[in-house]
Amino acid sequence: MMPIAETLARAAVSGSCASVASAVALVAGGQRDCASCLAPINAVSHWVWRERALYQQDGSLRYTVPGYLIHHSMSVFWAVTYEALPRPPERPRPALWEIAAGLGVAALACLVDLRLTPQRLTPGFERRLGAGSLLAVYALFGLGLALPRLLGRRRAGGTPIAARPAESTQPTGEDAWTRWTNSPTS
Repeated sequence: MMPIAETLARAAVSGSCASVASAVALVAGGQRDCASCLAPINAVSHWVWRERALYQQDGSLRYTVPGYLIHHSMSVFWAVTYEALPRPPERPRPALWEIAAGLGVAALACLVDLRLTPQRLTPGFERRLGAGSLLAVYALFGLGLALPRLLGRRRAGGTPIAARPAESTQPTGEDAWTRWTNSPTS
């Protein structure tokens, strides 16, 4: 298990990625569902400004800034859950595991946000977006949680996965020579 300080540091990064990724979905969904790209972000500030925030269409310091700050801080909060999941220290989990874990935490966040939380403390954007947009918000949130771990994967030599050359299935000359010289003769 990771020390708490490392878990929190990783959560700050993965939560920030998840916050930005899901904010992209909020903006796109807002434009599609309520003709305002900032309305869903403004709606989050209903924690501070109550019902009035749910109907704000335009960007403002009063609604948009606190709305995004609340959204961002809750993204980091959920990222702590993602980062606290057990992982073997000796090797990274497969990419598919990281993605599934991120989407699993996003599904848990969705359940808690939309079904278990009192309406006064829900995200608020669910009152401005349709079901398809909400699905996109939580899906991108989950993928955003996994993004830093996927980008940070390294092989033994320290080269990021994206920078690796394609692996050849052909043996190198030395490997072929070793196999040929060590093979039993017929």
